[in-house]
Parts: sequence; C-alpha cells; structure tokens
Amino acid sequence: MTSYDVTLEWPDGRTDSVAVDPRETVLDVALREGIRLPADCRKGTCTTCVGRVVAVEEDAPDEPEANEPVDAAEAFDYRRQPRALTAAERADGYVLLCIAVPRADCRVAVGPMIRAEVGDSPWG
Repeated sequence: MTSYDVTLEWPDGRTDSVAVDPRETVLDVALREGIRLPADCRKGTCTTCVGRVVAVEEDAPDEPEANEPVDAAEAFDYRRQPRALTAAERADGYVLLCIAVPRADCRVAVGPMIRAEVGDSPWG
C-alpha cells in the first residue's frame, strides 16, 4: 500500500516528516512517531489540531508563491466532514489533522500561529 510523506513545518524552522497510510490520519501517525501535535476533540469539531497546507508535492514545478494559498483538498480527504472549518478556510489550505487522510505528499505548517489564524471553532 502506498503511503504519503507529510512534512510538518514548525514556526522555529524545524521539520518532522511522517509516512502516512491513506487510511490513517496525520495526527495518529505523528503521535505514534512521538511527534507532539496539539489535539482535543479528534472529531473535526474544534480547531486545536489545525495545520495549513503550504505545498503539495505533485505541484512542485508550479509551486505556489510564498503567500499564495493551497487548497487543502489537493493534499487531503477527510474521514468525516470538518465542521470546524469553513469552505473558504479549506480553500485557503487549512486542514484538521485529527481527521485528515492524505492524498499526496505535502508540507503542512503547524503550531500556535496557524491555530491563531483560524480562530475558535463555532462548535467549541
């Protein structure tokens, strides 16, 4: 079975890469690998685990400009609908790592600044 390489990019410049099976979530694999990612509900109803897709490997030749958003749907599907994100937030690259399953190799920015960009969940 194919797995996808998901690189988590932290605000301090460090990165962690995990190989994620398309039936697993990024959060599950990261925690299993000893990478501490914030999480709360694990159901897609809060924004604690939010990340932002910054690049999709398949798009490498046409990689977006530094501040150009990447649609999260280019890199991830969901186990269930992510109630804590709006369609516009998903189109801007935001992804809930607790329920996101990969569709491509990608880079995802994580950390408190990403969480602050989205704000509080309407369900929380």
